[in-house]
Order: sequence, then C-alpha cells, then structure tokens
Amino acid sequence: MSMPDQKVVVITGASRGIGAGLVDAYRRLGHAVVATSRTIAPANDAGILTVQGDIADPATAERVIAAAVERFGHIDTLVNNAGAFVAKPFTDYTADDYATVTGANLIGFFQLTQLAVGQLLTQGGGHIVTITSSLADNADARVPSVLASLTEGALRSATKSLAIEYATRGIRANAVSPGAIRNPTHAEETHRFLADRHPAGRIGEVGDIVDAVLYLENALFVTGEILHVDGGIRAGN
Repeated sequence: MSMPDQKVVVITGASRGIGAGLVDAYRRLGHAVVATSRTIAPANDAGILTVQGDIADPATAERVIAAAVERFGHIDTLVNNAGAFVAKPFTDYTADDYATVTGANLIGFFQLTQLAVGQLLTQGGGHIVTITSSLADNADARVPSVLASLTEGALRSATKSLAIEYATRGIRANAVSPGAIRNPTHAEETHRFLADRHPAGRIGEVGDIVDAVLYLENALFVTGEILHVDGGIRAGN
C-alpha cells in the first residue's frame, strides 16, 4: 500500500527503452509505479510492482489495474507506452502483421484505458498519456508505415475525444508524438539514416520523451494535446 498522498502511475511497455526511462523518472519523483510488459522481471524496489503480460490480451489489462488498486489503493496516471511497429510496403503486410500491430497499439490501449478511466472516475480525476508516432501524420516514402498511420492516427483522435468527454470530470488525456528515438528497437547501423529524417539532424533520446511526459504530468491546464517531440518533423523539411 502506498502512502495516502503518494501518486501512482501505470506504465506499459515498461521493460526497456522509453518505458524503462519513465519508470526510473517517476520513481525519482516519488511515485509508486506499476510496470507491465511481456518480459518484465520483478523489481528490487517496494515502490515498483511489475506485472507480466501481453497488452493485447484483455486479461492483462484487468490484472494490471486490479494489482495497482490492490497494492497501492489508487491510480493517478496511466502512460500507454507499449506498441508495435512493422515497416513494410502496404501490399506486403500479412494478417499476422495486422494482428500484431492492432493488438498492441489499439486493443491494448482500449482495454487498459477503459479500465483506468473507470478507476479514475471513482477517485475524482487523473491523467492519461499515450505515446504515438510522428509517422501518423508525417508520412515518409523512405519508411512505409500504413499500419503505423492506421493505429497511431487512431490513438491521436481517441486522445482528443477522451480529453473532451472527461474535461469536466477531472481526467486529462494527452499524447506525445516522438520522432525516431535511440532505443533497442533501432539497430545502430540505422541511426544515421534515421537522424537524416529529422530537421534537427539527430535522433531523439529516451530522456527527450521522458521530459515531455513529465511536462504533461504537471501541466494541469493542458488536455487534448498532441505534443510533438520529433526534432522538427512536424514543422516541415
């Protein structure tokens, strides 16, 4: 059980990259953390509860929210960070590709956010942050990504809709739209190519996204925002 005034954050895709960076950052702020991914290991920290599971499985969402409330008593923030990305020419996508990407990006978001919002309503408010992708509204012929656009574009629209639906009930909903970020997903040999896609001339760091999420965490008058952290991609090229 957390202290009565200790905030509690649920983070998906929490075992590496941006997710792991967010776990560390929220712990430094003093938050209790519920961290989930398919491969996450138990933490040697009483302030971190780990829950293994595939976010595309509705049972995982149920276990995560139930465990968070049982252990810490409440939830203040949900960070939807888990996702899947498959870059292929449109006609090469398979049924398995479609299931993988929509499962992680849409089903996982829907199930967990719905349960989290239900919990937040009983508490009088909270915050939902979703990590999307700059490719959703800045297509690049060098990176075929229709499945990313299909799913990440939906997350942007859903974020705005959630923000408006719950604006008078104390729940904020925002999203962060990264460019390419240095993490285990991107092999070292791709970094130069990825850097060249950004007007800033570099790829982003995990800390760039963590800083954006923490800004939104504390920006109490900001809701329905899609915060672009993409080295200028959104502005033009």
